[in-house]
Amino acid sequence: MIREFSAGGVVVRRMRGRPFIAVVRVRDDVLALPKGHPEPGESSAEAAQREVREETGLETSLVEKLDDIRYWYARDGDRVMKIVSFFLFRYRAGRIADHDHEVEEALWIPLEEAPARLAYRGERDMAAIALSRLAPPR
Repeated sequence: MIREFSAGGVVVRRMRGRPFIAVVRVRDDVLALPKGHPEPGESSAEAAQREVREETGLETSLVEKLDDIRYWYARDGDRVMKIVSFFLFRYRAGRIADHDHEVEEALWIPLEEAPARLAYRGERDMAAIALSRLAPPR
């Protein structure tokens, strides 16, 4: 068994009075959260922030860790257990048009739509957690 680790971010920005998040189109109709592998010496939060900057062009401020997602997949006949730690970030500056070549497109979508529009279940769960953390108290 191989273990793999990544870190990703949920970047929130208020526009038109409601929260939006930055997502990336990785291929065709696959919308995902920005994420990637930590570089040597980077913390999970630092890796998530760097990946967000590279894949979306945005500068952010760390708010808090959201949670980890875990899943299995097969690579070259080996079973890989992957853990992805997700962090909540607040938008500071930057334009999503400035994303790197790793993604087809970066875009803002309303946070409340993210649990339905993101391609991967674990990432939909992260968007739902972010939505619950940002919801006004009743």
